[in-house]
Amino acid sequence: MRDFPPTVTAWTAPAGTASSSDAPTTTIGVPDTRGPMRLLWWVLRQQPDLILAACLCSLLWMLPAALTPWVLGRALDEGVLAGDQERLVLWLLVLLVVTLVGGASGAFYHTVVVRSWLVASYGQTFLVTHQGARLGHVLPRRAATGEVLSVNGSDGEQLGHFVEIVSRLVGNVVAYALVAVIVLQVSVPLGLVVLLVAPLLVVVSSVLLRPLSAAQTRERSRDSELTSMATDIVAGLRILRGIGGERTFGDNYARQSQRVRHAGVRAGAWGAFVEAVGVLLSGLFVVALMVLGVDRVRAGDLQVGELVTFLGYALFLVQPIRVVFEAAQQLTRSVVAARRTVGVLGTPDPWPGRPPASQEQLDRLGRGELVDTASGLRVRPGRLTMVVAAVPDDAAALADRLGRYLPATDGVPEEDDEETGGGRRARTLARREREVARADLERSDEELAQGPWGVTLGGVDLAELPLEQVRRLVLVSDTGAQVFSGTLQEAVDPHARLDHAAAEAALRAAAAEDVYDVLPGGWQGRLDERGRGLSGGQRQRLVLARALAADAPVLVLVEPTSAVDAHTEALVAGRLPDHRRGRTTVVVTASPLLLHHADEVALLDHGRVVATGTHEELVAGHEGYRRTVLRGDPADVPATVPAATPQEAP
Repeated sequence: MRDFPPTVTAWTAPAGTASSSDAPTTTIGVPDTRGPMRLLWWVLRQQPDLILAACLCSLLWMLPAALTPWVLGRALDEGVLAGDQERLVLWLLVLLVVTLVGGASGAFYHTVVVRSWLVASYGQTFLVTHQGARLGHVLPRRAATGEVLSVNGSDGEQLGHFVEIVSRLVGNVVAYALVAVIVLQVSVPLGLVVLLVAPLLVVVSSVLLRPLSAAQTRERSRDSELTSMATDIVAGLRILRGIGGERTFGDNYARQSQRVRHAGVRAGAWGAFVEAVGVLLSGLFVVALMVLGVDRVRAGDLQVGELVTFLGYALFLVQPIRVVFEAAQQLTRSVVAARRTVGVLGTPDPWPGRPPASQEQLDRLGRGELVDTASGLRVRPGRLTMVVAAVPDDAAALADRLGRYLPATDGVPEEDDEETGGGRRARTLARREREVARADLERSDEELAQGPWGVTLGGVDLAELPLEQVRRLVLVSDTGAQVFSGTLQEAVDPHARLDHAAAEAALRAAAAEDVYDVLPGGWQGRLDERGRGLSGGQRQRLVLARALAADAPVLVLVEPTSAVDAHTEALVAGRLPDHRRGRTTVVVTASPLLLHHADEVALLDHGRVVATGTHEELVAGHEGYRRTVLRGDPADVPATVPAATPQEAP
């Protein structure tokens, strides 16, 4: 039997010949992030048809339960007690119709509400993914990794539950109002009890919601920290094993896990207490309603059938009241989730809007000289320029500037209620401090992004171009680049722009043919998340192949061979110049194997270019260069190169 879909091992050509700009795009709404309640209202407005259908189905589902006591009472008074068989059969048929409508609408309601839940929950995933792709490196500066993952996961589920409880609440409230109308017609005092007691119960329960909200916020904060810690441990597991740090990090994770457990137990205790209070008050309400009903029968104001109706409603009204309590609790959880979601989705884009340049202008800029004012680096077009820095942070900062990336920072601190003492006042002050820190960071980022950038390409400051066009002109592949799960073809050509020959050329230039060989299925072989099935050197070369396959006019590579052996590094060093011939390439490295193939080498000292020349010239004539690249070994200094060759930068 043939499996479906069939196994594909060859290169899959892009569908059709249309460019990427012709590909269909998915529209996405702009969430209202002015506050948690506004965001929840926005979530409801995104699916008005499903919300309306769910409310109608919920109403049809609850109406039979609301009408059944009344129908039974009429059947008893007009049929059984009056001895009228026709009226009895009539009311029994009405009861049958009401029951069938309730059953059918209940099944349809479940289908609609599940779909509505999925739309809200996975819509959150879509929004977070879109925000991450839109902001790029800006988002980790404003929110921790664990917080983003929690907003994408558990908070999305809470928004789905919020949409579900809204429709259920509408059906129960309408049914409750219908019951109130019925009992008002039968007895005004009992009807007033029904109308007034329920809102009073909601007001009483609201007093308990504040500590419940605080407990859930604390649990949410600690869970976010635990997720961040788990992400860091998984990402650095190989390093931890290498240095023997597994036990230390494992103990830290266990302590944080216990903090999450204690916070969860406390939040669960408050939730159980609120639920118990809701059941108690609902029971007291039923007892009070029964006592009043029996008194009215004794006074002769009610018939036996009407008493049965009140007995039925005494049991029925427990459900709407409990749903109101459940809705209040879910609203509290949803507000907590929405507040976190606002922090992620409400992160503003600091980059200013700029009028796009024409394709002709972009082509001209791509052939221009790249100049960094801060360091004094000048990269001539079409040349392979390599940068050596004694301090890695200087080289990383240079690469960030060349690619128009904001400088590295520690970002906004995560919530930690233990450090603030755990009190409400301390937590409030800590939250305000985080908000101030976030606002200060946003303001400083905006000031950097709005002003001149200090890096020009073809004489044009990068700040004068839209960020999208800057990314097309200058591609930076640094040590933080990741391999995503998917096929090898998707890893090398994520935008499906290449043909088979171009992809193979990029793979060969990065000396990554062995990745193709070890994957079952060839180009359609599956890669694990972060390329965990590959060695560190294979992942690095696959990242290099992806960068080369993009064929950017200006390519900036940061330590592209730091994890490969000397033989493989020599292959990359020999193939890279040929693959990038005629295009501007900047490589940040201290590897002599790579530096030997550079057209020009620039030496950075304290963030400034202090010397330029070829590798041989700098080795022979600059002590600082020898100390950085050769570790000062005089045996590696070529004797045939004059010592005065390197050019000192002004």
